[in-house]
Amino acid sequence: MAHAHDEHEHDHEHEHEHEHDDSGADREREFVRRQALAQIRQYPDVALRMRAREVAEFDEFLVQLVERMANLMHDAQGVGLAATQIGVLQRVFVFAPDDEPMRAVVNPRLTLDESEKAVDEEGCLSLREVRVPVERATKVVIEGKDPNGDDVRYELEGLAARVVQHETDHLDGVLTIDRTDPESRKQALGALRPRPTLV
Repeated sequence: MAHAHDEHEHDHEHEHEHEHDDSGADREREFVRRQALAQIRQYPDVALRMRAREVAEFDEFLVQLVERMANLMHDAQGVGLAATQIGVLQRVFVFAPDDEPMRAVVNPRLTLDESEKAVDEEGCLSLREVRVPVERATKVVIEGKDPNGDDVRYELEGLAARVVQHETDHLDGVLTIDRTDPESRKQALGALRPRPTLV
């Protein structure tokens, strides 16, 4: 999942600290972001529509996968990333909303508190600059395993709750454009349509 703020803006919280910086740091961050996005599957890649399989082996491959996903999420300036977004059909995602430490959940089981829902705009690292309004439960419980096979359970609300719902959707082949209203979906699909290239 992409950051909540417009990705073209600078992060206002950090702007004042770095007013003396030249634009070189910004250019470097943007270069790193683009390099990371190039490794993340983009709509309409078929992997984004496939349902991921349960992880059966908690091995070195899984640990390295989670490490790679965490690095890509960070470099792409996102707050969540599912394995299907890098073409690996395993039920695992990483998330780090609101400057919290990165967490990984393997074989997640999501319980929604349906009593309170909210609509907010969501971006996605696999949908370029597209943002659409999505209704989500504001509180969830997510259970599963960590990369070492130990049980984890998180009670989440706000942005963190939204992020884990978004990433769990990815593992089921569901995208934000499937959950938005018809008009927003139409606009998003128009923006995602491949652009003709002039030769």
